[in-house]
Amino acid sequence: MVIQRLKILNFKRFRTLDIEFKAGMNILVGGNNAGKSTVLEAIHLATTGLLSGRYLKNELSQHLFNNETVAEYIASLTTASPLAPPQILIEVFLSELAEFEGNGNTTKEPATGFYLSIEFDEVYRHEYQKLIETADLRSLPIEYYTASWSSFARYGLTPRTVPFKSVLIDSTAVRYQSGSDVYVSRIVRDFLDTPDVIGIAQAYRRMKEAFSRDAAIASVNSKIQKSAHPLMKAVTLSADLPSKNDWEDSLVACVEDVPLNYIGKGEQSILKTRLALQHKASQNAAVILLEEPENHLTHANLNNLLRHIKESNPDKQIIVTTHSSFVANKLGLGTLVLLNDARNVRLSSLTPNTKEFFEKIAGYDTLRLILATRVILVEGASDELIVQKAYSLHHGGKMPIEDGIDVISVGTSFLRFLEIADHIQKPVAVVTDNDGNPEGLKNKYADYLGGNTKTHIKICFDPKDEVGPQIGGKPFNYNTLEPSLLRANGLEVMNRILGTNLAEPELQVHMRANKTDCALKVFKTQEAVQFPGYLIEAIS
Repeated sequence: MVIQRLKILNFKRFRTLDIEFKAGMNILVGGNNAGKSTVLEAIHLATTGLLSGRYLKNELSQHLFNNETVAEYIASLTTASPLAPPQILIEVFLSELAEFEGNGNTTKEPATGFYLSIEFDEVYRHEYQKLIETADLRSLPIEYYTASWSSFARYGLTPRTVPFKSVLIDSTAVRYQSGSDVYVSRIVRDFLDTPDVIGIAQAYRRMKEAFSRDAAIASVNSKIQKSAHPLMKAVTLSADLPSKNDWEDSLVACVEDVPLNYIGKGEQSILKTRLALQHKASQNAAVILLEEPENHLTHANLNNLLRHIKESNPDKQIIVTTHSSFVANKLGLGTLVLLNDARNVRLSSLTPNTKEFFEKIAGYDTLRLILATRVILVEGASDELIVQKAYSLHHGGKMPIEDGIDVISVGTSFLRFLEIADHIQKPVAVVTDNDGNPEGLKNKYADYLGGNTKTHIKICFDPKDEVGPQIGGKPFNYNTLEPSLLRANGLEVMNRILGTNLAEPELQVHMRANKTDCALKVFKTQEAVQFPGYLIEAIS
């Protein structure tokens, strides 16, 4: 049994959201404030009734509602047609569960699942009507709200009777109480049987009792008594006797005798995630919700953690949020869901070769492409510097990123990045050399040129095959970036920019042998640099 679909109404940043999930791994990506964490929180809230570790009934707040919806409601109260108090609705569509099948959902079609509703309680209708007639209401009257669960078969549920459970793992959420990391303490406690829990509670009580009997405490109490007024009742120091679960708030998890909150953040992140994946809640949960597992981790440790996540939960549905290209590539781009305001896009239809390529060579910045507004793809660092310089000179000194354009070096993997860009309709320009073979280049990019031209993808290259003087007994190819800069600016200008005094053949060799150094000098120069036409086409 897995979540197939999630529908949200008026929960936090979402006025509406309709998103589908697959069995196994699901990776949620999106820009800041795209709502990735809110999706995890909505699933966990609907399946457990818990909000930030507390029961929802005690945490109802206006801040759970979409701000725009609340504002419209408040504004309507002064009009002739006031709106009804807004409702939060979280619908969870499941793959199978016969007794939960019905049309009690917003689609009004037969489906399997359940929903959580946070809505106005009609019990308070009369009192509410008097309130809006007599008071200048500026906030949501949350005291008149209630939370309820129901299956699509239209019978009521409680969080305890919801048969589909989730566990939310956020290794960055540090919840300290009286010096104790309650998050880890409760995970450790879940490993214990009842006799173990009773034994810890008794040991904790004996420790407090021993404190009161200690000779040092007895000495202090004796001094207090001697200095007290004869008519004053006896006053002594003692440790408070523990309540039944008092030990939970004092338990501190230690790693090699060092309290958890004193070890490195990366080690904390690994330990918390591994413990959470192993404890009873995770074993019993049908879906694991994992928030940004990359936090505080080195490349090697992150790689080990991702492998553990995949191998230790082969039968679980896992929903991961991330800002890391490495995480997305390693867990599989085919499982990725791009969350944005316009639509939710899956990359499941990527070719198997492309999925495997990025999983095996996970260092590519795929999420930069996916999350950018517009993109210019180049081969290497020198091309990136030249493109940024050209853009700056032609756009009033602004760098591309200031206009939401990301210039990304992709090596020779242009076609794999273009496959992703095509799936998500991302505006992309490719800046590439023709290497003296423009016809071969046209064949390489045949899916994006001629009759296959796409409005959102532009392949920019020099269409001419031009050769220069003989160098080393062979004609020199002008159709790469460095020689084309020389051709556009002339020998004198390029020598001045690069701080050289070379004839053309020697300068060509120098520029090819020192690509990045020469590109950096072009980037930093105050000269009015000219650029080849295909590069101007890309930055335009």
